[in-house]
Amino acid sequence: MPVHHTFSICTIVVKDLGIVRIGTQAWAVANLNVITFRNGDSIPEARTSKDWVTAGESGKPAWCYYNNNPANGLKYGKLYNWYAVNDPRELAPVGWTLSNADDWAMLINYLGGQGVAGSKMKSISAWSEGNNGTNEAGFIGYPGGYRVENGTFLNTASIGIWWSSTENNAQTAIDHYIAQSNSAGRSSSPKQRGESVRCLRK
Repeated sequence: MPVHHTFSICTIVVKDLGIVRIGTQAWAVANLNVITFRNGDSIPEARTSKDWVTAGESGKPAWCYYNNNPANGLKYGKLYNWYAVNDPRELAPVGWTLSNADDWAMLINYLGGQGVAGSKMKSISAWSEGNNGTNEAGFIGYPGGYRVENGTFLNTASIGIWWSSTENNAQTAIDHYIAQSNSAGRSSSPKQRGESVRCLRK
């Protein structure tokens, strides 16, 4: 009697991204690109600026492609607001976990600190003005840009920025970014902002 195997779409998407081991950590080598929470519930797509603003103001999860163009998802994955990151239904698929601020600190320290880690994390192509990285770490950090609170898209080709699961205060959460220099930075951004997400293997 044949055995039929069924797989979750979310798990396949992330598994196919592959894993890179950096120090003691096992990172996904691509940004998260799922449309459902771990329990199968759909995450709403916010295509218009109005949809994005409404989700942010009401504290509801949302995702989008950069410039609402699905072709951008192939390279950059999706942008999520922090309400999706923090949702109790869990954004990370089974077998994965969302990276927190301590995870990012461990990664950056392992790569030599904030001053040099960025170049080792950046992809070898796609950065504007020739500011590509070496991808020495295998992180493949693309400059996927972000979406601000009013729905405007900014800085593709010049910045890659990723949410952590660590809250800063009631209005903001901690994120980490790489830009045109060789450094890797940390900041706090409004939870309504749309940013990339990178998972860790549990």
